[in-house]
Amino acid sequence: MAALPTTSTASPTSDGGRPATAIASPERLPRRRHRGLRKFARNRAAVVGAIIVAFAVIVALFAPWLSPYDPIATSFMTVRQAPSALHWFGTDELGRDVLARMIFGARASLAAGVVSVGIAVIVGVPLGLLAGYFGRWVDAIVSRLADALLSIPFLILAIAMAAFLGASLTNAMIAIGVSAMPRFVRLARAQALTVKAEEYVEGARAIGLTDARIIVRYILPNVLPPIIVQASLTVATAIIAEASLSFLGLGQLPPSPSWGSMLNTAKDFVDQAPWMSIFPGIAIFLTVLGFNLLGDGLRDALDPREQ
Repeated sequence: MAALPTTSTASPTSDGGRPATAIASPERLPRRRHRGLRKFARNRAAVVGAIIVAFAVIVALFAPWLSPYDPIATSFMTVRQAPSALHWFGTDELGRDVLARMIFGARASLAAGVVSVGIAVIVGVPLGLLAGYFGRWVDAIVSRLADALLSIPFLILAIAMAAFLGASLTNAMIAIGVSAMPRFVRLARAQALTVKAEEYVEGARAIGLTDARIIVRYILPNVLPPIIVQASLTVATAIIAEASLSFLGLGQLPPSPSWGSMLNTAKDFVDQAPWMSIFPGIAIFLTVLGFNLLGDGLRDALDPREQ
């Protein structure tokens, strides 16, 4: 009796007989994301970071309803009062409630962090994708630009740009965003260089898909997880940078509050009214810690190298 033909169940192989190891085809992305979310939920440090960040965002969004006082209203009858039942975090040199200013200051500090990172992502990621995908002169120009910006320390570049543009929160956001942009250029470029050599990308080219469609459909989904991780970590750096610029008088201008500008005012009253600097400093520390814990958790959960 003739032998029946058998059906092979071996996995697809690449050239040379080795199993194909695509980074993450679009069909596998939803399953990988669900697995990453479950891994994130089991990470206690990441959950703590997410709670801290969520709390800071809620405070910033609902500041008008949470604030016990007008943050810019002065009262010379309550100048530099210590924390009490009436003023939980005390008052500053003009009698303004420190807690109210911290609540409204969260808006400026978080907005600076998120908007500046948004600028860096919106500008940096497309440049990195184009450089990595097309290579040649496009890669040369974009890479040299990124290297030139990376050769200058992040905070020094932000201070120089903010000083050139002028003191304001908007200009501080732009300065921080441009200073952070090279990080996303390099990251997106590296991911694009890796993914464009995969077999499913070569197949997309073979069936005649345009370069723009290939970048959006195949390259970008594999770039997003590392970009999300880097963005969450960079927000923490941006918050510190905004606080530094405001401390130097290059960010949020008085009387509008931000945590950095509050520290700038408090430096002259460290001995007489230490609460003026302690509470904004704690707010910066906890918020930056929250974003760092969140970023580390996202990296463990979403980074393909961790899968």
